[in-house]
Formats: sequence, structure tokens, C-alpha cells
Amino acid sequence: MQAIVARKGELVDVEMAKPSPQEHDILVQVQAVSVNPVDTKVRMRAKQSGDEKVLGYDAVGIVEAVGEQVEGFKPGDRIWYAGDVTRPGSNAEFQCVDWRIVSHAPKSLSDAEAAAIPLTVLTAWELLFDRLQLTSDASDDAGDTASSERVLLVVGAAGGVGSMLVQLARQLTKATVIGTASRPESKDWVSRCGAHHVIDHSEPLSAGLAECGLSDITDVASLTHTDSHFDELVRMLRPQGRFALIDDPEQALDIGSMKQKSLSLHWEFMFTRAMFKTADIQRQGDILKQAARLIDSGRLQTSLQQHLSPLNAATLEQAHQQLMSQRTVGKVVVTRD
Repeated sequence: MQAIVARKGELVDVEMAKPSPQEHDILVQVQAVSVNPVDTKVRMRAKQSGDEKVLGYDAVGIVEAVGEQVEGFKPGDRIWYAGDVTRPGSNAEFQCVDWRIVSHAPKSLSDAEAAAIPLTVLTAWELLFDRLQLTSDASDDAGDTASSERVLLVVGAAGGVGSMLVQLARQLTKATVIGTASRPESKDWVSRCGAHHVIDHSEPLSAGLAECGLSDITDVASLTHTDSHFDELVRMLRPQGRFALIDDPEQALDIGSMKQKSLSLHWEFMFTRAMFKTADIQRQGDILKQAARLIDSGRLQTSLQQHLSPLNAATLEQAHQQLMSQRTVGKVVVTRD
């Protein structure tokens, strides 16, 4: 089969053996992939270690074959998933993926539109409901009242994860949602995703918050440059607030400053369940199933902003360069044809 490997920091087209599914695996013919920061990070690590790696952690594809323990999927099904960072990725003609982290793809989206979503919606969903523990606005109970008192600040809201996080928070909770962005086009995108307020993260965040008529926040979802904003975010948080992050701060965070307010700190890493085969690994498949329903009912939109093809080393290099510019809005997707 055709595949693209990261070799000494370069993306190279190669021929590889077609993988065979193990008992929990689905063999997928890949139709579309998107690029994420994890692709470029793993690529750089592979360059340093000298390893060769098939990247790609988002995909839409067609089921080719299933393992003995697979439930609910059959050849010909159209599925979507974000994969497992410890296994060969989706930048290939065929890929094996654990059925428990997969769901049927949204019927209302094209392959390109759907491929933009899995990793970001999983990260955003886990961050909101598993880490920050916001309450879903599913019924008029006491939990929903508590949710209405939450004020969520999303730092870096114009990217892939931010786009999904803002949408989910608006669609599924009663929290006040504030997104940060700096350029006119990114501010407009965050507003279209549903943020109640958009503030400029190139200026002091506390000043932007005050301009929105707010004095503090209960929750932080820090998606980028956490070390640059950390001290100010801690000052902005209400006592007993929650702080969740997904990036890799270059500078050490002074978490001691969180003690007096009894603030809690939460890491979100979407690959944890697949890496460690946690008891709740199938929750990721369930989240993707719920996300597909939201999309097909018109409540959640794709974050696709650019569609490239074909799926080869040259096209993926173009997508990686755009991502590393840190000026992308939404997601870049590459389709097979």
C-alpha cells in the first residue's frame, strides 16, 4: 500500500505492507485526513530519535475488514476516528484502528468536512465534561442551574480545538463562553462558532474581560501559550475554579499560586484512553457517536477551512507548513483524491 512516513524530519512517499487487523481492530481504507499540532510534534521527535513514523491522527474511511472482537461495524461502513498516537497513523492507504475509539461518520458531511473534526471534538468534549466537569444542558435540574453560573474562558479559540470547544459549550451548557483571538478573521470565526464575547489575547486578558462587563471567570480552557498567560489567568479565576490545558508550556508553571484559591489544574491529552487501554476506552467511540448526531441535526458545524489533495508527501508538507505558521483558522484537510 501507499503511505507517507516521517523520515529524518522529512515526509516521504513509500510502499508498505498492508496491515492485518487484530481482534479489536478495524482495517480502514482511508479517504481523508486532517493535520493537527500533534503531527508536527511527533514529526520533530522522530527526527531527533531517527525513527520512521506514519503520522496522521484524524481520518474518515471505509471499513475493509474487522477483527474477531469488533462489535457494531462491518465492511463497507463509513467511519471516523482520531486514532492512537502509539500506532501507525492515517497518512496511508490503509490503517488499523481499535473499534472502541471509532464511530460511524456523520451522514450530512463530506469526507473532507468530517475529517476536520474527530481529534478536536474529542479533545474539546473531554476537556469540557471530563476535566472541567461542566454540566450538560440536557434537563432543567440543579446541575443546569450550576452550569448557568459558569464563566468559561477559551484561550486560543480560533484553532481546531477552540472551534469545537466554543460550539460544544454553547450547544450543551448554559455557561457564558468567552473566546480569545487576535486577528480580525479569527475573531470573526470565534464569534460565528457561538462565543458570547471575544477578547484579544495580544492585549491583557483582564482588561478584555472587564470590557465584557465581567469581573472574573470560573473555568479556563488554555489551548495555546499557557505559560504566557498563566499568572494573569490564575488572578482572573474565581476561588475554587478549574484550569485545564492541552499545550506543552516551555516555561515552568508556578502552580503554588493556585493554592490560596483552591484552584484545580487539569491536563487533557486525547490519546490517554487509547494509549493505556483504560477501562472506559469505549467512551471515545460514544463521544464521536454523539458528535455525529449533533452534526446531522445541524447543531455542530465542521471546522474545515482548507481542503487539499491528493494524499501524498508534497501535499502533507504544504499542510504542515500552514499549521506551523500558527496563523491557521479552523482545520486543514487532505483527501485521498
